[in-house]
Amino acid sequence: MTHELKTGGDRGYLRIATEEAFAVREQIDAYLRIVRDGTADRGVTSLWGFYAGSPSERATKIIERLLDLDGQRIADMDATGIDIAILSLTSPGVHPFEADEAKAMVRRANDQLAEAVARHPTRYVGMTSVAPQDPAWSAAEIARGKALGFKGVMINSHIQGEYLDAAKFDPILRAAVEVDQPIYIHPQSPPDTMIGPMLEAGLDGAIFGFGVETGMHLLRIITSGVFDRYPDLKIIVGHMGEALPFWLYRLDYMHRAGVQSKRYECIKPLKKTIFDYMRENVYVTTSGMAWSPAIKFTQDVLGVDRVMYAMDYPYEYVADEVRAHDLLDIDDSAKKKLMQTNAERVFKL
Repeated sequence: MTHELKTGGDRGYLRIATEEAFAVREQIDAYLRIVRDGTADRGVTSLWGFYAGSPSERATKIIERLLDLDGQRIADMDATGIDIAILSLTSPGVHPFEADEAKAMVRRANDQLAEAVARHPTRYVGMTSVAPQDPAWSAAEIARGKALGFKGVMINSHIQGEYLDAAKFDPILRAAVEVDQPIYIHPQSPPDTMIGPMLEAGLDGAIFGFGVETGMHLLRIITSGVFDRYPDLKIIVGHMGEALPFWLYRLDYMHRAGVQSKRYECIKPLKKTIFDYMRENVYVTTSGMAWSPAIKFTQDVLGVDRVMYAMDYPYEYVADEVRAHDLLDIDDSAKKKLMQTNAERVFKL
């Protein structure tokens, strides 16, 4: 059954939510397996040992909503006025697994997502998930994803402690440019090399660790010169830019100082400033940050064309956060860009 758009348009804009998660059963079962057999890293153990193994009402509801790609999800969208959800495989995707298992699993997940989009073509848009453990295979899957009708590429941040700026992952970056689609870098728990003090304080997940790890990932991409190699590459990050817009002045200043000092071999001169890359190659979404001062600041710093709405369903499913966006004290043009037309442009809807 296809549900027609019927919600946000009466306000002069549609509400397009750009960071909305789904899962497949074998993925959840595989997380539980590696948690139980002790092969999961500390982040997967902390996060999915809770969500997939906890009997709490919140965890149970999240798992149910992740797995539902039909009635409940559509009803939840209708209840909160979300017209279109851009769906991607929940974090950490298939990153924790060996390459062969990961490739088979993510291919089936992409097929299931394509089937769901076909069932609800006016309500869902898909992003291709990949197994970055095999960059060449992932490049081919990105091309297949475009053929399936997907509009972006999801990378669930670090790949067993490695990052997209590493040369081995260049095929993934190149493939995204070739299909002219953005890469969305979604958080996962930090790798074992950085998670220790966060776990000790209960700060490893969405409260802090996610943003720190993903913000560092984007910063590595910028400072390593990826955007100089691929000036047309588009990267999206959520949660108000994983805090980078708020650090931007200092990041830019200290990077230039680092280049001049030649303190680090890896810090080389770039063709542009960090400000420039953030304003020309990066888009941010408001997932989990329905806070007017932060949204307005980021629009001011990066530009109103660079910020897009997201709910972060089902991890944050709060009607008041939708209303907070509707009630933002910004002009109608900027609000329509935030809620609708930026996503239409970036994802080519």
